[in-house]
Amino acid sequence: MKPPFQLGKIGHVALYVADVARSKRFYMEVLGFDVSDEMDESLVPGGAVFLRCNPDHHGIALFQAKGPNPPDAGLNHMAFEVPTLDDVFRARAHLRAHNVHIDFEGRRRAGVQIAVEFRDPDNHRLEIYWGIDQIPPGSASRPAHEWKGVKSLEAAVADPVAGQDTRLADPSLLER
Repeated sequence: MKPPFQLGKIGHVALYVADVARSKRFYMEVLGFDVSDEMDESLVPGGAVFLRCNPDHHGIALFQAKGPNPPDAGLNHMAFEVPTLDDVFRARAHLRAHNVHIDFEGRRRAGVQIAVEFRDPDNHRLEIYWGIDQIPPGSASRPAHEWKGVKSLEAAVADPVAGQDTRLADPSLLER
C-alpha cells in the first residue's frame, strides 16, 4: 500500500560525530559545504552545525556524539549526486589532494552509478556519484546481468552500461 504522497530525494542526513569542529572543517574544506547555522551547548548538548551544498538550509547536520550516541551509530553511507561524470573524476582528484583515502571507485552494480567512496573523520562512509539508473513509474529496474560492476573510474568509462554515456567533456581527467 502506497502512502498518499510521493517522496523525492534524501533531504538531509544528521550525524553524530566525535568532534563537531573537526567534522565541520572536513565537510567545508574537502567537500565544499557552507555553514547555515550553528547551535551552541546552551541549545543542544555538545553543540551542532548545519551545513548546505545547495539552496536547502542544510544537507548535513552534525551533532556532538555523547552517551548512547556514538559517532558511527547506524549509518551505512550517505551519497552526494553530482551533475556530470567529469565531476566524479574531479572529486577523486580533490580527495587525493586532501589525502583522503578512497575505499572504492568505479561502477557499483545495482543502480550502475559511477562513484568514489571514502570516509569522513568519524569513519562515516560517503559516496560522490553520477549516472544512477532512473526507473519511471511502472517500469522495472535494469536486470543484474547488465550491471557491469568495475573497480576504477577508467574501467567504467571504457565499458559503459547500455544507456549510460560515459564520454568525458574533459578527457584529460582520465589517468594515463
